[in-house]
Amino acid sequence: MINSEVPVRTKMWIILVPISVLALASLESCGGHTNVKVQGTTTISKGQELSDLQRALELGAISQSEYDSLRAKLMRRPD
Repeated sequence: MINSEVPVRTKMWIILVPISVLALASLESCGGHTNVKVQGTTTISKGQELSDLQRALELGAISQSEYDSLRAKLMRRPD
């Protein structure tokens, strides 16, 4: 005669697999939307920034009007 009952080991797998999947899914959301705000100071001199700005203009990365606007903002900033 064949035993028609489901073995205990199979019952455990039927219960443990979904629980494990749910546990992993809930852990995934723990680190999903972390906002980090970095504060600090720059060590780039105004002269270096002006030089970089001029190079960007020469390479065509920015237009003359963008250069003029950015240079004016840079010159208004304190050292």
